[in-house]
Amino acid sequence: MEANTLRYAIAVDTGGTFTDVTLFDRQTGRNWTAKAPSTPSDPSIGFMDGIASALEQAGLAADELAQVFHGTTVATNLILEGKGAKVALLITAGFKHVLEIGRQDIPRNANMFDWVKPKRPVPPEQVFEIPERLDLDGNVLEPLDQEAVRRIVQDLRAQGIDAIAVCFLHSFTEPKHEQQARAIILEEHPDALVSLSSEVLRVFREYERSMATALNVYVMQAVTQYVANLRERLEGVGAAAPLLIMKSNGGVVSAAEVQRVPVHTALSGPAAGVVGARFVGATAGFDDVIGIDIGGTSADICLVKDGQHTVSGNGRVGGWPLPFPMLDIHTVGTGGGSIASVSSDGALTVGPASAGAVPGPACYGRGGGAATVTDAHLVLGHVPPYLLGGGMRLDLDAARQAIDKHVAQPLGLEIEAAARGIIAISNNDMVGAIRVISIERGHDPRDFALVAFGGAGPLHGVALAELLGTRTVIVPPHPGVLSALGLLVSQLRTDYARTCLQTPPDYDVAQIAATYGELKAEAEAWFERENVPPSARKVSHHASLRYRHQGFELRLPWASDDFSPDATLEAFHRLHEQLYTFAQRDTAVEIVTLHVVAEGHFDRIEPSVWPSGRSVADTVIDHLPVSFDAGRRTVPVYDRMKLGAGTDFAGPALIVQLDTTTLIPEGHRVSCDHFGNLIIAAR
Repeated sequence: MEANTLRYAIAVDTGGTFTDVTLFDRQTGRNWTAKAPSTPSDPSIGFMDGIASALEQAGLAADELAQVFHGTTVATNLILEGKGAKVALLITAGFKHVLEIGRQDIPRNANMFDWVKPKRPVPPEQVFEIPERLDLDGNVLEPLDQEAVRRIVQDLRAQGIDAIAVCFLHSFTEPKHEQQARAIILEEHPDALVSLSSEVLRVFREYERSMATALNVYVMQAVTQYVANLRERLEGVGAAAPLLIMKSNGGVVSAAEVQRVPVHTALSGPAAGVVGARFVGATAGFDDVIGIDIGGTSADICLVKDGQHTVSGNGRVGGWPLPFPMLDIHTVGTGGGSIASVSSDGALTVGPASAGAVPGPACYGRGGGAATVTDAHLVLGHVPPYLLGGGMRLDLDAARQAIDKHVAQPLGLEIEAAARGIIAISNNDMVGAIRVISIERGHDPRDFALVAFGGAGPLHGVALAELLGTRTVIVPPHPGVLSALGLLVSQLRTDYARTCLQTPPDYDVAQIAATYGELKAEAEAWFERENVPPSARKVSHHASLRYRHQGFELRLPWASDDFSPDATLEAFHRLHEQLYTFAQRDTAVEIVTLHVVAEGHFDRIEPSVWPSGRSVADTVIDHLPVSFDAGRRTVPVYDRMKLGAGTDFAGPALIVQLDTTTLIPEGHRVSCDHFGNLIIAAR
């Protein structure tokens, strides 16, 4: 990991509409950015197109690349769209319906009277009961019925089912029955893809563990093939650089590790944005930031406290639980392409339906007729009638007609009033999501700066800050490709966990130490596979605790080196009080799961210093009418790339660049810091 051997690093973040690329020279600090249309039918095409564009700008050949970082939505989309493999699940006899029963709850905000339970990734007819049983300590109560496994696998092979998940009771304590089952499966069906719960998620709770194991093999074939395609295409242009892929925990791992447990990439794309938001906040001098990545279809929101992103062990994707360590990201179905419509009872709604990239908003002129958030911004003058550096003209008349037909006329409003209503509703939806990840987690959003990024983030940033009471908005130099930057500044990371139930008053410190030792040994083996030198390795210990009789736990760092629980118990009380306003120090605390985080550190990427620029007056390229709540005003339009470090001016204004437009209302002041961040503050 010496700096001179890792000079050129490139990061590729594949989104639904665009593939964003950042190429970085670690020696000089210079970077190049590029965007290419995404190719959903084969994402590797857009991946290579973006790399080719960035290399052309830099005048480099592919064989000069030392690292290739990637954020992918392949696993995410397979789960969300229900297009994964046909999976068979082998499960302990008596637990056939664990996926169907689930947690006997319904999604948040769903109507319990008309909610319909979604189809499971593995229907009951593809769940097979296997006679076997271990107790909680891993002792054999009933041996594995090997002939039953053999018969079932022979039938599965005859049916053409190649994806097989295995989840046996208490295998998180002792995996030998699952391992025996895998050996039989591969004897009878050598081409099968096999996922064991003891390797995917070695913790208790049968529903979550079974679902995670099934989803892992559900996406395995497609993700494995996709990664192989990327490697083949990279090698085809002479790039021998290692391919590192973002996991949901905000770290990257090798492509080979992803192929082993691909479900860990379920939030790969959004996780890169979180890492990027933390990096930008740090460069701007803010350790506490809320990041909001607003794209065409949705907005992803995250929170960074004391320079650290928050990690959740209760993640969900597509409504299914995935209790791996994931960056705490809340998503709302509101973005630039979100469709505005009026319901039969006269209510205006925005999203979650989206016009997407094709046909896109009405103003794109590609045949779309629905009124979208982007159309509303254009009608109000929040974006100029040209995008992407003037390479794309927007059709104002089409935007007005769409809003008039679908919103203004049904509500009896003027077109501009209808457009303001669309923006207001989309902003309120996003504020609600921000409150989920801040106030509901025990944080006051007024104490945070807001990092606005994504193609539409800078359009909404100031309005969201006003609604939240936040006084500072940060817009990074290249908001549309910040997730790609997040990939570049990420580190190698993987997580290991083991349920180790400890009840007071007799905490078994020796067992705690032994379990941590086993997890650390797994981490060291991973370091070796990833070729991480000892000097770049870091291992940290965490634990999940709860009060006795509580249903779920809180995760926190283990607070002592000798594995005595006293300091960790006190830290748990403090964390519980922060989140829920009370602590029960006279109630017994159970230690439930132990965690080890393994990190391999690359040389730190330093932010590029932004050059000083010309006078503010020289950066004005246009004057356009813009509609604000107080009325329509003609405002200056600034070229973002000409704004030098130290530039300072007051709104109202528009700031345009290749990948976004930043809206500055009256009452706010903008300054450009030494790293090119726009710092927008209320006056």
